[in-house]
Amino acid sequence: MAKKVKSIVNIQLPAGKATPGPPVGSSLGPHGINIAGFVKEFNDRTANQVGFTIPCVITIFEDRSFTFVLKQPPAADLIMKEAGIEKGSDKTPKNKVGKITVEQLKKIAEMKMPDLNAGSIEAAMSMIAGACRSMGVTVEGYNEKK
Repeated sequence: MAKKVKSIVNIQLPAGKATPGPPVGSSLGPHGINIAGFVKEFNDRTANQVGFTIPCVITIFEDRSFTFVLKQPPAADLIMKEAGIEKGSDKTPKNKVGKITVEQLKKIAEMKMPDLNAGSIEAAMSMIAGACRSMGVTVEGYNEKK
């Protein structure tokens, strides 16, 4: 018989550096799960992605057991890493803060594909290109006027 779901918690944590304190403790504590066990497992599974913020969907069951699914880092984080910038533009249409190539755009789109509701890699690339535009990052060689 399947376990009965008590709650689903969405949280974003730094990869490999989660601690039992806030926001983990305050989000998971009321559900009575083993916070130290979650933190250890999360850090083990995200050790190779240090430097990114990882979205995580935690399913908590009635018997206080849990499972969690890791998502890909946010598109903005991936874009900033590829462009080599610290943050996006404060005045987006006027100030361009970085550039990426179409190959880098495709790499990001392929990485994010499982988390997007895109039907094809081209649609995913279009979504990521939109995120680039809103951050003030130019995609060299990408036809934005489709």
